[in-house]
Amino acid sequence: MRYVYVKGGKMSFKRVALGRTGLIVGRMGLGSSYGTTASMVEEAYERGVNYFYWGALRTEKMAEGMRSIARKNRDDMVIVVQNNATFKTGIEKVVINSLRRLGLDYFDILLLGWRNHRPNQKIIDTVLTLRDKGYFHFLAVSAHRREVFQEYVREGLFDVFHLRYNAAHRGAEQEVFSLLLEEGGPGIVSFTNTRWGGLINPKNMPSGEDTPTPADCYRFVLSHRAVHVAICGPNSIDQLRQDLLAIEQGPMNEKELIRMRRIGDHVHQHIPRFLDNLRGLGTIRF
Repeated sequence: MRYVYVKGGKMSFKRVALGRTGLIVGRMGLGSSYGTTASMVEEAYERGVNYFYWGALRTEKMAEGMRSIARKNRDDMVIVVQNNATFKTGIEKVVINSLRRLGLDYFDILLLGWRNHRPNQKIIDTVLTLRDKGYFHFLAVSAHRREVFQEYVREGLFDVFHLRYNAAHRGAEQEVFSLLLEEGGPGIVSFTNTRWGGLINPKNMPSGEDTPTPADCYRFVLSHRAVHVAICGPNSIDQLRQDLLAIEQGPMNEKELIRMRRIGDHVHQHIPRFLDNLRGLGTIRF
């Protein structure tokens, strides 16, 4: 990774190049959720966030914040738009409408969302044509099924991977991260870093174990050398500020990592994922 200095303490997370894209990104990204407001976007940017993920919930409040920043700082922003459409006209419509709503000539990354199987060639041809026309610069893909990333690594089509990684779900370490080149590989962006809030729920802890903070969860993820960005999805300004403490606190030491793995193993073994999904409704935490 190529590190770039930004203001912060000596141990804080510095900006890095997002894999082979060369885009310089802050280590925390902000995702769209029902609670993401324009003021949250603006505060996140002031605190070092420049990776903005306009996902399945493309809210106008988040768009307002991105437009405001882009008026003066577009070159410092990395804007990602998710596209779940599965046919040509639908894909084109999402791209064109997204540019119109954001008031942009282009966005940086088009993300093909939830592709647990390789998209068919018609979809690939469509998005590559849109890229050639300058509507976006880099192509990303997201999936929950880790095995599919092995195919994506071999093919080399996608510049950025969005995948699930947290202290309770560490399978990506062996199934994806171990396959990546030291240089020239895809950018890696992690989501569900708190396991839908399950890793910060006191009810889920092993006996006698203190509950991790949200920042602990993001620090754990970002301490892995393969991960460039961790996406947060706060539902309030207070949640945002809790999450962004991770940037200032920086990488975990080995003792902290061991503790998070121990908690993660307990949560994975004893807390069904659907319970955390239910508990997370209305209080979105990625």
